[in-house]
Amino acid sequence: MRARYLEGARAIAPIGVASFAFALSFGVLARTAGMGTTAPIVMSATTFGGSAQFAVASLLDAGGAAAAAIVAALMLNARYMPIGISVASSFEGPAWRRLLQAQLIVDESWAVALKRRGGFDVRVLLGAGGLLYVTWVSGTVVGVMVGDTIGDAESLGLDAAFPALFLALLVPQLTGRRELEAAILGGAIALALIPFTPAGVPIVAGAAACLVSYRR
Repeated sequence: MRARYLEGARAIAPIGVASFAFALSFGVLARTAGMGTTAPIVMSATTFGGSAQFAVASLLDAGGAAAAAIVAALMLNARYMPIGISVASSFEGPAWRRLLQAQLIVDESWAVALKRRGGFDVRVLLGAGGLLYVTWVSGTVVGVMVGDTIGDAESLGLDAAFPALFLALLVPQLTGRRELEAAILGGAIALALIPFTPAGVPIVAGAAACLVSYRR
């Protein structure tokens, strides 16, 4: 049993390095946006969602209202609804334990745990998600503490790193026609909506389309 947790941690370790760097840049941005030192760390520890957290910090940095930032974050994290539905039956135990374990379901931990040993491996996900959680929170702490000495995240190439990472996670999942159709449909819908809808809407609509296509 312990070996499967370690398997997840080892599988996610290279991504953990990127997660630390990405969280560090979030800490820098959050500090610049006037979120202080405590709020970004608490947000990373409780939200544990990079895209949603960056949306909040970016909107606040641009002078946006807190309500708009919260709505954008909720919409971006709504993609975890279809992800959660796809793996819910694999979790066992009382509701409180399943609720806590579900907090470690993020894009990367879900991807490395999917289709191992012919199905979804919860222990692999928890090992992977646990390591990512540590790197994300610790990276945020460092980013908040060092502040502006790190520089602009875009100048370091971090703005392109995670789209490339998600693409790398997607490709191994395209093992059949149904998976390919779901990915193409979801991507097409998201790209079509980007110019016309608020942040978060394209990814939620694309994820919902993938779920419908996959369940067909």
